[in-house]
Amino acid sequence: MASLRTRLGQELFARVAGPDGPRHRERIHGTPGPRWFEPDSEIVRVHGDASMFIGGIRAILLQTMHPAAMQAVADHSGYRGDMWGRLARTSHFLAVSTFGTAEHAEQSVRAVRTIHERVTGTMPDGTPYAASDPHLLAWVHAAEVDSFLLAHQTYGARPLDAAGCDAYVAQSGDVAARLGVVDPPRTVAELREVLDAFRPELRATDEARAAVRFLVLHPDLPLAARPAYGVLIAAGVALMPRWTRRPLRLPWLPVSERTVIRALGGMATGTIRWAMTSGVDEARELRAAVSTSQGSN
Repeated sequence: MASLRTRLGQELFARVAGPDGPRHRERIHGTPGPRWFEPDSEIVRVHGDASMFIGGIRAILLQTMHPAAMQAVADHSGYRGDMWGRLARTSHFLAVSTFGTAEHAEQSVRAVRTIHERVTGTMPDGTPYAASDPHLLAWVHAAEVDSFLLAHQTYGARPLDAAGCDAYVAQSGDVAARLGVVDPPRTVAELREVLDAFRPELRATDEARAAVRFLVLHPDLPLAARPAYGVLIAAGVALMPRWTRRPLRLPWLPVSERTVIRALGGMATGTIRWAMTSGVDEARELRAAVSTSQGSN
């Protein structure tokens, strides 16, 4: 069992962190200097937990519901040829901004903003889009924070109390503001208001459904790792709002989601958490790379 867990940790790290993961780990955690966040802060607690894998999957699924965000991914990042590369880039940013030095975090923010400035295009109806648009950035941020927090509260080793949840939203907002989000939410109540305000803009396009289908059915993982991946996908889907299920052609199984999937999701995150804290080199690498997600930074 220990060797299986270790192999799972190795495989997940390799996929999430990318080929440069070990080097990034040493730079993020091994460089002395002040950090944006204290080691006991809420954002460190959330982003350092295995529940981020489920939260990241949920964030990717939810973000596809905004047509402009989905079009930007389809036009520039891709979800077929570069799904794992995109995930590695996003996980690296989350790791640096959460755990890295303030200097490295600032450098990472500047790099992401430079990339966003190059991501422009046109919607099928002729409407222009830009990844640097503060409104679009606000959607990506809100979907990520909501997903990471929900997954942590559901599967995290140490769920936050109400004040801790607000603190996590506020700390995530500090990073979002540096990325260009105007007046990001600072409390859970404000986050809910932002998400509700986006509802009229959200719909599932053909590109969104194709991306979801690819994410679910084509993980590009060794056979031994696919059952665990399937559990993480099922757990991520189970956290999706009910109103997104039919448009994205996702199942709605409320009884199974509260029982079987919840139990399997807990076992999967427990296995990942074991790998993250087992003390082997691969586990430490996984801790440095953890994120879901998959977001669109």
